[in-house]
Amino acid sequence: MNKLFAIVLILSLIMFLIFIGKSFNKQSIWKKPKKPFPPKWKKTLLENVSFYMSLNPDDKQLFEYKIQEFLLNIQINGVQTTVNEFDKILVAASAIIPIFAFPEWKYFNLKEVLLYPSLFNENFDTDGKERRIAGMVGTGYMEGKMILSKQALHLGFRNESDKKNTAIHEFVHLIDKADGNTDGIPELLLEKQYTLPWIDLIQNKIEEIYDGESDINPYGATNKTEFFAVISEYFFERPKLLKQKHPKLYSILEEIFNQNMASKPKKSLSGEINRNDPCPCESGKKYKKCCGKNS
Repeated sequence: MNKLFAIVLILSLIMFLIFIGKSFNKQSIWKKPKKPFPPKWKKTLLENVSFYMSLNPDDKQLFEYKIQEFLLNIQINGVQTTVNEFDKILVAASAIIPIFAFPEWKYFNLKEVLLYPSLFNENFDTDGKERRIAGMVGTGYMEGKMILSKQALHLGFRNESDKKNTAIHEFVHLIDKADGNTDGIPELLLEKQYTLPWIDLIQNKIEEIYDGESDINPYGATNKTEFFAVISEYFFERPKLLKQKHPKLYSILEEIFNQNMASKPKKSLSGEINRNDPCPCESGKKYKKCCGKNS
């Protein structure tokens, strides 16, 4: 019996060391940005990402660094569509927004993002019937991959008031999955004392959706996993409204993401910026003499 116990103990230790070795290897090969942030990329952020616009200058630099870091380490490829820098920056922004308050966060559970031209079905077909899927996190043979509709990706940043952003939704699933379980309880970010209140609150809010007494996207009533992703979209798109209508939900999401989104200044996107336009950073200078100086 003692011999059997010793064998089990040794095997467990070996498996643990293998796991630690893999984790260390992933961290050791994570590439770090060494070049300045391209001015064209900054212009894309200023024109399309309101979260970035709400940041102070230091936080803008951190956001830019995280964008570069993400794109150095995660492949973004198109399936039946082309992928340009604009698409890549929007994908990266979607990844950084929910984990912005955690500068050391790395998406070690993601290797590649695949962009499809539009909605797809469970067989990844972009033609025919049952094409209702705008994004998904891969499992099984698709482990380490995320699939996004390019159309939905663009719409998520173009429409700032609908409480929906497909790409942020899918990255929240990845955050949820980082603790080993995709269950709507992000244990790596949620302190234990909030776990039970969070679960109870989710259940109550799902019941409100079923009863037709909620402004939360009905898809959130599917299960706890989808509720977490759906309400996170709401948190990042319409934080002041969420705080007003669902203060308890807002409070726990503020703890999870370590961001007081409702306090951030809401700055509307001005569309395409011309060189002689006032700089969106509100410095009082023309764009060509400020954020667009090196473009």
